[in-house]
Amino acid sequence: MIELIDFCKQYGGKSAVENVTMTVNSGEITALLGENGAGKTTILRAVCALHFASAGIVRVCGSEDAESIKENTGYVPEIPVLYADFTVWEMLKYACEMRGIFGSAQKTAMERVIADCALESVLDKKTKTLSKGFSQRVSFAAALVHNPRVIVLDEPASGLDPSQIKQMRHLVKKLGKERTVLLSTHLMQEVDALAEKIFILKKGRIAASGTAAQIAQNTGCKTLEDSFIKLSES
Repeated sequence: MIELIDFCKQYGGKSAVENVTMTVNSGEITALLGENGAGKTTILRAVCALHFASAGIVRVCGSEDAESIKENTGYVPEIPVLYADFTVWEMLKYACEMRGIFGSAQKTAMERVIADCALESVLDKKTKTLSKGFSQRVSFAAALVHNPRVIVLDEPASGLDPSQIKQMRHLVKKLGKERTVLLSTHLMQEVDALAEKIFILKKGRIAASGTAAQIAQNTGCKTLEDSFIKLSES
C-alpha cells in the first residue's frame, strides 16, 4: 500500500506539489494522469524515497523509513537507465548485486525476472543494441529483481510502438495482480486499459479522483478524456 497525506514538495521555494492526499491499495493499478509539469514524477520519486517531502507524509507498506521504502519499491523511469556495454545478463546481474542479491538467490531472481519480462532471446545482446521495447523490458526486470511489493512506473508507454505497448500492458496487468502498481501517464488510452483508480493532477494538486466513470459523472462529462480536458481548461 502507498499512502500520501498532505504531501508537499518545493524546489527553491516554488511548489511542485501541494497538499496531495491519496491511497493506492495492494493488488491495484492506480494512474496519475496529468499534463507535463503537473507533478506526476515528483510524486513517483517521493514514493520511491528518491527525494523527500517538504511537508506531509509518504508511507509505503506501512513505513515512512527511506531504507524500508526502497526495499519495498521497484522504480521504472520513463527513460531506461542501462549500461550501454553490458549485456542484458550482465545488467540484470548488476541489478541483483546492487540489491545485495548473490549466489543461489541471485540465480533464482534472475530466472524469475527473465521469464516474467520475456527476455530469453536477448540475454547475450548489449543493451545499446536493444529496441525501445526490449530496453523497457530490461528496465522492468532490473526493478523487479528484489521482488518488491510496490511497482512505480513513470510514463511506461513513452516511445513504444503499438505492439510494444500491448506487451507492456500485459506485463503491468500481470504485476498488478499481486503488487501495488502506481503509474504516471498523460495518455488516456493507457489509463483506460490499465487503471482501476485514477488521480488527475493539475498544477501540483489533485483535481479529481476515482474510477473513470466516477470522474466523468462528477465532472458532467461522457468520457474520462472529456473530463480531463474540462479540468485542464478550468
